[in-house]
Amino acid sequence: MYIIPAIDILDGKVVRLREGDYNQKTEYDVSIADMIEKYRSNGTDFIHIIDLNGAKGDFSNQKSLFEIIKKTEMKVQYGGGIRTIEQVTNLLDAGIHRVIVGTQAITNPDFLQQLSEAFAKKDDYANRIVIAIDVLDEVIKYSGWMESSPIKLMDYVDKCLALGFFRFLCTDISKDGKLGGAAVELYKKLLEHSPMIKLIASGGVSSMEDIDELAKYPIRSVVVGKAIYEDRITIEEIKEWNLKALSSI
Repeated sequence: MYIIPAIDILDGKVVRLREGDYNQKTEYDVSIADMIEKYRSNGTDFIHIIDLNGAKGDFSNQKSLFEIIKKTEMKVQYGGGIRTIEQVTNLLDAGIHRVIVGTQAITNPDFLQQLSEAFAKKDDYANRIVIAIDVLDEVIKYSGWMESSPIKLMDYVDKCLALGFFRFLCTDISKDGKLGGAAVELYKKLLEHSPMIKLIASGGVSSMEDIDELAKYPIRSVVVGKAIYEDRITIEEIKEWNLKALSSI
């Protein structure tokens, strides 16, 4: 299991939200460029970036953000407001290593089908698309976690798998930003239902002990944000762990 450090961006600033609530944010006194460089200079080669404005349809961060991303050699897993096949294609062609799709895949019944058809003949593109599943009490949430979907969690996973998508980023909203431990039981249910998925865990990780607990299961990677900013997990610990886990990413 690989650890992927996270950077969440709101109004051009590095932040972390609590339970996905835009009104419960913690701002950090560090620039986006400095945070990326801090990870890169300490040996991190993969980073998770979410544009929280983009998740609500506001792309004011995007120009400056992409100028920064283009300058890094790190692999970037990126999400936030991606609504069209063209956006996905442009991001992948521009060098974004993985693109996260969430709201559009849930609200538009044809989007995943169209996405599947668009990339069916492009080598490895399906592996570079991540399906975001943001969950609260096993209810799928979308639009920056402000709306609820009637689609059952496992049914949605089955639909995605049938269309050729197998990499999932699953966030338990009740855990997110609270440093109270990861949603191990939720991940166990997902993996028992679909052992073939490539699961990325997200939310609640507070320590390396939490990482050890998640590593007991066939989870491919875990996104860690607030625990790093709050000095509960060091970049050196992440580097040491990831050197042992390169084969799993």
